[in-house]
Amino acid sequence: MIYADNAATTPVSDSVLQAMLPYFSKEFGNPSSLYASGRRAKRALESARETVADCLDARPDEIFFTSGGSESDNWAIKMSAKKGKETGKTHLITSEFEHHAVLHSLRSLESGGFTVSALSVHEDGIIRPEELKAALRPETALVTVMTANNEIGTIQPISEIGALCRGAGIPLHTDAVQAAGILPLDVKAMNVDFLSLSAHKFHGPKGVGALYIRKGAGISGLMDGGAQERGLRAGTENVAGIVGLAVALKEACENRKACADRLTAMRDRLIQGALKIPGTRLNGDPVKRLPGNVNLSFEQVEGEALLLLLDQNGICASAGSACTAGSLEPSHVLRAIGLSEPLAHGSLRLTLSCQNTEAEVDEILQILPDVIMRVRSLSSQ
Repeated sequence: MIYADNAATTPVSDSVLQAMLPYFSKEFGNPSSLYASGRRAKRALESARETVADCLDARPDEIFFTSGGSESDNWAIKMSAKKGKETGKTHLITSEFEHHAVLHSLRSLESGGFTVSALSVHEDGIIRPEELKAALRPETALVTVMTANNEIGTIQPISEIGALCRGAGIPLHTDAVQAAGILPLDVKAMNVDFLSLSAHKFHGPKGVGALYIRKGAGISGLMDGGAQERGLRAGTENVAGIVGLAVALKEACENRKACADRLTAMRDRLIQGALKIPGTRLNGDPVKRLPGNVNLSFEQVEGEALLLLLDQNGICASAGSACTAGSLEPSHVLRAIGLSEPLAHGSLRLTLSCQNTEAEVDEILQILPDVIMRVRSLSSQ
Protein backbone atom coordinates (compact mmCIF):
# COMPACT_ATOMS: atom_id res chain seq x y z
CA MET A 1 0.00 0.00 0.00
CA ILE A 2 1.14 3.54 -0.82
CA TYR A 3 -0.26 6.03 1.65
CA ALA A 4 -0.56 9.43 -0.05
CA ASP A 5 -3.21 11.12 2.08
CA ASN A 6 -1.09 12.67 4.82
CA ALA A 7 -3.14 15.87 4.78
CA ALA A 8 -6.02 13.79 6.16
CA THR A 9 -3.98 12.16 8.91
CA THR A 10 -0.53 10.69 9.54
CA PRO A 11 0.59 7.50 11.27
CA VAL A 12 1.88 7.92 14.81
CA SER A 13 5.66 7.60 14.79
CA ASP A 14 7.33 4.87 16.87
CA SER A 15 9.07 7.37 19.14
CA VAL A 16 5.80 9.21 19.78
CA LEU A 17 4.02 5.97 20.61
CA GLN A 18 6.76 4.93 23.03
CA ALA A 19 6.62 8.32 24.76
CA MET A 20 2.85 8.02 25.19
CA LEU A 21 2.57 4.43 26.41
CA PRO A 22 3.48 4.97 30.11
CA TYR A 23 0.67 7.52 30.48
CA PHE A 24 -1.98 4.96 29.56
CA SER A 25 -1.05 2.57 32.37
CA LYS A 26 1.94 3.04 34.68
CA GLU A 27 1.73 6.86 34.86
CA PHE A 28 -2.05 7.19 34.73
CA GLY A 29 -2.42 9.91 37.38
CA ASN A 30 -4.74 12.88 37.04
CA PRO A 31 -2.66 16.09 36.74
CA SER A 32 -5.03 17.84 39.15
CA SER A 33 -4.32 15.33 41.94
CA LEU A 34 -1.93 16.27 44.74
CA TYR A 35 -0.35 12.85 45.32
CA ALA A 36 2.84 11.67 43.62
CA SER A 37 1.39 10.10 40.47
CA GLY A 38 -0.72 13.20 39.86
CA ARG A 39 2.30 15.44 40.32
CA ARG A 40 4.28 13.36 37.82
CA ALA A 41 1.44 13.69 35.30
CA LYS A 42 1.39 17.45 35.94
CA ARG A 43 5.15 17.67 35.28
CA ALA A 44 4.72 15.77 32.01
CA LEU A 45 1.90 18.11 31.04
CA GLU A 46 3.90 21.26 31.74
CA SER A 47 7.02 19.86 30.06
CA ALA A 48 4.93 19.25 26.93
CA ARG A 49 3.61 22.81 27.13
CA GLU A 50 7.17 24.16 27.25
CA THR A 51 8.14 22.04 24.24
CA VAL A 52 5.23 23.28 22.14
CA ALA A 53 5.94 26.88 23.18
CA ASP A 54 9.60 26.51 22.15
CA CYS A 55 8.56 25.22 18.72
CA LEU A 56 6.33 28.27 18.17
CA ASP A 57 8.55 30.91 19.84
CA ALA A 58 5.77 31.43 22.36
CA ARG A 59 5.54 31.48 26.15
CA PRO A 60 4.38 28.31 27.92
CA ASP A 61 1.47 30.20 29.48
CA GLU A 62 0.27 31.07 25.95
CA ILE A 63 -0.26 27.39 25.00
CA PHE A 64 -3.59 25.70 25.74
CA PHE A 65 -4.27 22.06 24.93
CA THR A 66 -7.49 21.09 23.15
CA SER A 67 -9.09 18.10 21.44
CA GLY A 68 -7.77 19.18 18.02
CA GLY A 69 -7.83 21.80 15.32
CA SER A 70 -11.61 22.16 15.12
CA GLU A 71 -11.96 22.94 18.81
CA SER A 72 -9.03 25.37 18.65
CA ASP A 73 -10.59 27.16 15.68
CA ASN A 74 -13.99 27.36 17.36
CA TRP A 75 -12.46 28.70 20.56
CA ALA A 76 -10.41 31.44 18.93
CA ILE A 77 -13.17 32.59 16.60
CA LYS A 78 -16.24 32.43 18.83
CA MET A 79 -14.60 33.88 21.91
CA SER A 80 -12.91 36.66 19.92
CA ALA A 81 -16.31 37.50 18.44
CA LYS A 82 -17.86 37.51 21.90
CA LYS A 83 -15.19 39.90 23.15
CA GLY A 84 -15.59 42.15 20.11
CA LYS A 85 -19.35 42.32 20.47
CA GLU A 86 -18.94 43.76 23.97
CA THR A 87 -17.52 46.91 22.35
CA GLY A 88 -19.80 46.94 19.31
CA LYS A 89 -17.45 45.11 16.94
CA THR A 90 -19.52 42.65 14.95
CA HIS A 91 -17.58 42.32 11.69
CA LEU A 92 -15.37 39.32 10.89
CA ILE A 93 -13.00 38.71 7.96
CA THR A 94 -11.93 35.37 6.51
CA SER A 95 -11.09 33.84 3.13
CA GLU A 96 -13.34 31.95 0.75
CA PHE A 97 -11.51 28.64 1.15
CA GLU A 98 -11.00 28.15 4.87
CA HIS A 99 -11.51 24.81 6.60
CA HIS A 100 -15.12 24.07 7.53
CA ALA A 101 -14.25 24.38 11.23
CA VAL A 102 -13.69 28.07 10.50
CA LEU A 103 -16.44 28.63 7.95
CA HIS A 104 -19.11 26.88 10.01
CA SER A 105 -18.07 28.77 13.15
CA LEU A 106 -18.49 32.01 11.23
CA ARG A 107 -21.83 30.88 9.84
CA SER A 108 -23.11 30.28 13.36
CA LEU A 109 -21.97 33.78 14.33
CA GLU A 110 -23.76 35.30 11.33
CA SER A 111 -27.01 33.91 12.70
CA GLY A 112 -26.21 35.82 15.90
CA GLY A 113 -25.91 39.23 14.24
CA PHE A 114 -22.32 39.27 12.96
CA THR A 115 -21.37 40.11 9.38
CA VAL A 116 -18.62 38.21 7.58
CA SER A 117 -16.44 39.35 4.69
CA ALA A 118 -14.80 36.52 2.71
CA LEU A 119 -11.67 37.48 0.77
CA SER A 120 -11.02 36.14 -2.70
CA VAL A 121 -8.13 33.70 -3.02
CA HIS A 122 -7.67 34.11 -6.79
CA GLU A 123 -6.71 31.41 -9.27
CA ASP A 124 -3.38 30.76 -7.57
CA GLY A 125 -5.07 30.17 -4.20
CA ILE A 126 -3.39 33.07 -2.42
CA ILE A 127 -4.87 36.07 -0.61
CA ARG A 128 -3.71 39.56 -1.57
CA PRO A 129 -2.79 41.59 1.55
CA GLU A 130 -3.96 44.81 -0.09
CA GLU A 131 -7.45 43.34 -0.46
CA LEU A 132 -7.45 42.42 3.21
CA LYS A 133 -6.39 45.96 4.09
CA ALA A 134 -9.32 47.36 2.09
CA ALA A 135 -11.73 45.04 3.94
CA LEU A 136 -10.71 46.15 7.44
CA ARG A 137 -13.27 48.26 9.29
CA PRO A 138 -13.38 50.02 12.66
CA GLU A 139 -15.97 47.43 13.72
CA THR A 140 -13.85 44.40 12.69
CA ALA A 141 -13.52 42.06 15.68
CA LEU A 142 -11.26 39.38 14.13
CA VAL A 143 -9.48 38.29 10.99
CA THR A 144 -9.08 34.53 10.52
CA VAL A 145 -6.93 33.23 7.66
CA MET A 146 -5.33 29.80 7.40
CA THR A 147 -1.55 29.47 7.13
CA ALA A 148 -1.76 26.84 4.38
CA ASN A 149 -4.82 25.43 2.64
CA ASN A 150 -5.80 21.89 3.49
CA GLU A 151 -6.79 20.93 -0.06
CA ILE A 152 -4.48 22.72 -2.47
CA GLY A 153 -1.65 23.46 -0.03
CA THR A 154 -1.15 27.10 -0.96
CA ILE A 155 0.75 29.13 1.65
CA GLN A 156 -0.72 32.48 2.67
CA PRO A 157 1.28 35.67 3.45
CA ILE A 158 0.40 35.49 7.13
CA SER A 159 3.20 37.77 8.35
CA GLU A 160 2.05 40.56 6.02
CA ILE A 161 -1.57 40.01 6.94
CA GLY A 162 -0.61 39.99 10.61
CA ALA A 163 1.30 43.25 10.29
CA LEU A 164 -1.76 44.92 8.74
CA CYS A 165 -4.01 43.59 11.49
CA ARG A 166 -1.57 44.58 14.23
CA GLY A 167 -1.35 48.09 12.81
CA ALA A 168 -5.13 48.37 12.82
CA GLY A 169 -5.46 46.94 16.32
CA ILE A 170 -7.44 43.91 15.08
CA PRO A 171 -6.61 40.39 16.32
CA LEU A 172 -5.58 37.71 13.83
CA HIS A 173 -6.26 33.99 14.11
CA THR A 174 -4.58 31.48 11.82
CA ASP A 175 -5.52 27.85 11.34
CA ALA A 176 -2.04 26.31 11.05
CA VAL A 177 -3.22 22.71 11.20
CA GLN A 178 -1.73 21.80 7.81
CA ALA A 179 1.41 23.88 8.34
CA ALA A 180 2.54 22.80 11.81
CA GLY A 181 5.67 20.69 11.70
CA ILE A 182 6.06 21.38 7.98
CA LEU A 183 6.53 25.15 7.75
CA PRO A 184 8.50 27.31 10.22
CA LEU A 185 5.96 28.76 12.65
CA ASP A 186 7.03 31.72 14.77
CA VAL A 187 4.04 33.42 16.34
CA LYS A 188 5.96 36.67 16.85
CA ALA A 189 7.24 36.89 13.28
CA MET A 190 3.80 35.92 11.99
CA ASN A 191 2.13 38.70 14.01
CA VAL A 192 -0.68 36.37 15.08
CA ASP A 193 -2.79 36.50 18.21
CA PHE A 194 -4.19 32.97 17.93
CA LEU A 195 -2.84 29.86 16.20
CA SER A 196 -4.47 26.42 15.95
CA LEU A 197 -2.73 23.08 15.42
CA SER A 198 -3.57 19.37 15.61
CA ALA A 199 -1.19 16.53 16.50
CA HIS A 200 -2.37 13.94 14.00
CA LYS A 201 -1.17 16.03 11.06
CA PHE A 202 2.51 15.62 12.07
CA HIS A 203 2.72 12.00 13.24
CA GLY A 204 1.11 12.58 16.63
CA PRO A 205 -2.11 11.04 17.97
CA LYS A 206 -5.65 11.94 16.96
CA GLY A 207 -7.91 13.80 19.36
CA VAL A 208 -5.39 16.31 20.72
CA GLY A 209 -4.40 19.78 19.57
CA ALA A 210 -3.31 23.15 20.86
CA LEU A 211 -4.30 26.79 20.67
CA TYR A 212 -1.78 29.59 21.03
CA ILE A 213 -3.39 32.62 22.70
CA ARG A 214 -1.15 35.67 22.79
CA LYS A 215 -0.62 37.00 26.29
CA GLY A 216 -3.02 39.87 26.77
CA ALA A 217 -5.44 38.77 24.03
CA GLY A 218 -8.03 38.45 26.78
CA ILE A 219 -10.53 35.96 25.41
CA SER A 220 -12.58 33.70 27.65
CA GLY A 221 -12.74 29.93 27.58
CA LEU A 222 -15.02 27.96 25.28
CA MET A 223 -15.74 25.10 27.73
CA ASP A 224 -17.02 25.53 31.26
CA GLY A 225 -16.29 23.23 34.17
CA GLY A 226 -13.12 22.70 36.18
CA ALA A 227 -10.03 24.84 36.49
CA GLN A 228 -7.84 22.99 33.99
CA GLU A 229 -5.71 24.95 31.51
CA ARG A 230 -5.62 27.94 33.85
CA GLY A 231 -9.40 28.02 34.02
CA LEU A 232 -9.90 28.45 30.26
CA ARG A 233 -10.41 24.88 29.06
CA ALA A 234 -12.30 22.61 31.44
CA GLY A 235 -11.88 18.84 31.43
CA THR A 236 -9.28 16.35 32.65
CA GLU A 237 -6.25 16.69 30.42
CA ASN A 238 -5.39 13.99 27.89
CA VAL A 239 -1.86 13.55 29.25
CA ALA A 240 -0.83 10.71 26.94
CA GLY A 241 -2.07 12.61 23.89
CA ILE A 242 -0.47 15.87 24.98
CA VAL A 243 2.88 14.14 25.56
CA GLY A 244 2.57 12.61 22.10
CA LEU A 245 1.75 15.98 20.54
CA ALA A 246 4.83 17.58 22.07
CA VAL A 247 7.20 14.79 21.03
CA ALA A 248 5.78 14.74 17.50
CA LEU A 249 6.00 18.52 17.08
CA LYS A 250 9.56 18.65 18.41
CA GLU A 251 10.65 15.87 16.06
CA ALA A 252 8.94 17.52 13.10
CA CYS A 253 10.51 20.91 13.84
CA GLU A 254 13.99 19.44 14.30
CA ASN A 255 13.76 17.57 10.99
CA ARG A 256 11.72 20.18 9.14
CA LYS A 257 14.33 21.58 6.73
CA ALA A 258 15.69 18.22 5.57
CA CYS A 259 12.19 16.79 5.29
CA ALA A 260 10.87 19.82 3.39
CA ASP A 261 13.72 19.68 0.86
CA ARG A 262 13.09 15.99 0.22
CA LEU A 263 9.33 16.42 0.01
CA THR A 264 9.61 19.35 -2.39
CA ALA A 265 11.72 17.27 -4.77
CA MET A 266 9.22 14.38 -4.68
CA ARG A 267 6.27 16.77 -4.99
CA ASP A 268 7.70 18.49 -8.05
CA ARG A 269 8.53 15.17 -9.72
CA LEU A 270 5.01 13.97 -9.08
CA ILE A 271 3.54 17.18 -10.50
CA GLN A 272 5.73 17.12 -13.60
CA GLY A 273 4.91 13.50 -14.29
CA ALA A 274 1.17 13.90 -13.74
CA LEU A 275 0.96 16.95 -16.00
CA LYS A 276 2.07 14.76 -18.90
CA ILE A 277 -1.38 13.15 -18.78
CA PRO A 278 -3.59 15.00 -21.31
CA GLY A 279 -6.34 17.12 -19.81
CA THR A 280 -4.59 17.61 -16.44
CA ARG A 281 -4.12 20.83 -14.48
CA LEU A 282 -2.38 21.68 -11.22
CA ASN A 283 -4.54 23.51 -8.70
CA GLY A 284 -2.87 26.33 -6.78
CA ASP A 285 0.47 28.10 -7.05
CA PRO A 286 3.21 25.67 -8.15
CA VAL A 287 5.79 27.09 -5.71
CA LYS A 288 3.98 28.75 -2.80
CA ARG A 289 2.52 25.47 -1.61
CA LEU A 290 3.22 22.89 1.07
CA PRO A 291 6.21 20.68 0.23
CA GLY A 292 4.16 17.48 0.08
CA ASN A 293 0.94 18.73 -1.52
CA VAL A 294 -0.14 17.85 -5.06
CA ASN A 295 -3.69 18.75 -6.11
CA LEU A 296 -4.72 17.96 -9.67
CA SER A 297 -7.88 18.14 -11.75
CA PHE A 298 -8.56 15.90 -14.74
CA GLU A 299 -10.97 16.59 -17.55
CA GLN A 300 -13.74 14.00 -18.03
CA VAL A 301 -12.96 12.28 -14.74
CA GLU A 302 -15.22 11.65 -11.74
CA GLY A 303 -13.32 11.82 -8.46
CA GLU A 304 -15.10 8.96 -6.71
CA ALA A 305 -14.34 6.48 -9.49
CA LEU A 306 -10.74 7.70 -9.57
CA LEU A 307 -10.28 7.14 -5.85
CA LEU A 308 -11.80 3.67 -5.97
CA LEU A 309 -9.55 2.58 -8.83
CA LEU A 310 -6.48 4.00 -7.13
CA ASP A 311 -7.46 2.12 -3.98
CA GLN A 312 -7.74 -1.09 -6.01
CA ASN A 313 -4.18 -0.42 -7.15
CA GLY A 314 -2.95 0.08 -3.59
CA ILE A 315 -2.84 3.90 -3.49
CA CYS A 316 -4.59 5.83 -0.71
CA ALA A 317 -5.51 9.37 -1.82
CA SER A 318 -8.40 11.82 -1.58
CA ALA A 319 -10.46 14.00 -3.88
CA GLY A 320 -11.19 17.70 -3.68
CA SER A 321 -14.92 17.02 -3.92
CA ALA A 322 -16.94 15.40 -1.16
CA CYS A 323 -18.06 12.59 -3.49
CA THR A 324 -16.95 9.84 -1.14
CA ALA A 325 -19.82 10.94 1.13
CA GLY A 326 -22.28 10.86 -1.76
CA SER A 327 -22.49 14.64 -2.04
CA LEU A 328 -23.03 16.26 -5.42
CA GLU A 329 -21.45 19.50 -4.20
CA PRO A 330 -17.94 20.20 -5.52
CA SER A 331 -15.12 21.35 -3.26
CA HIS A 332 -15.64 24.92 -2.06
CA VAL A 333 -11.86 25.37 -2.23
CA LEU A 334 -11.64 24.49 -5.91
CA ARG A 335 -14.68 26.58 -6.74
CA ALA A 336 -13.09 29.52 -4.89
CA ILE A 337 -10.07 29.42 -7.22
CA GLY A 338 -12.34 29.44 -10.26
CA LEU A 339 -12.65 25.81 -11.33
CA SER A 340 -15.75 24.72 -13.18
CA GLU A 341 -17.98 22.21 -11.43
CA PRO A 342 -16.88 19.28 -13.65
CA LEU A 343 -13.18 20.02 -13.03
CA ALA A 344 -13.78 20.43 -9.32
CA HIS A 345 -15.46 17.03 -9.25
CA GLY A 346 -12.54 15.50 -11.15
CA SER A 347 -9.84 16.38 -8.65
CA LEU A 348 -7.21 14.35 -6.85
CA ARG A 349 -5.18 15.29 -3.78
CA LEU A 350 -1.92 13.43 -3.19
CA THR A 351 -0.16 14.47 0.01
CA LEU A 352 3.21 13.04 0.97
CA SER A 353 5.15 12.81 4.22
CA CYS A 354 8.79 11.99 4.80
CA GLN A 355 7.76 8.38 5.30
CA ASN A 356 7.04 8.23 1.57
CA THR A 357 9.79 7.24 -0.85
CA GLU A 358 10.90 8.12 -4.36
CA ALA A 359 10.03 4.57 -5.40
CA GLU A 360 6.44 5.21 -4.31
CA VAL A 361 6.33 8.38 -6.40
CA ASP A 362 7.53 6.35 -9.38
CA GLU A 363 4.83 3.76 -8.76
CA ILE A 364 2.10 6.41 -8.53
CA LEU A 365 3.26 7.91 -11.83
CA GLN A 366 3.23 4.46 -13.40
CA ILE A 367 -0.28 3.64 -12.22
CA LEU A 368 -2.01 7.02 -12.53
CA PRO A 369 -2.13 7.39 -16.36
CA ASP A 370 -3.75 3.97 -16.80
CA VAL A 371 -6.27 4.69 -14.05
CA ILE A 372 -7.20 8.03 -15.61
CA MET A 373 -7.62 6.38 -19.00
CA ARG A 374 -9.86 3.71 -17.50
CA VAL A 375 -12.04 6.23 -15.63
CA ARG A 376 -12.48 8.26 -18.82
CA SER A 377 -13.43 5.18 -20.78
CA LEU A 378 -16.00 4.22 -18.16
CA SER A 379 -17.52 7.72 -18.12
CA SER A 380 -17.88 7.73 -21.91
CA GLN A 381 -19.88 4.51 -21.96
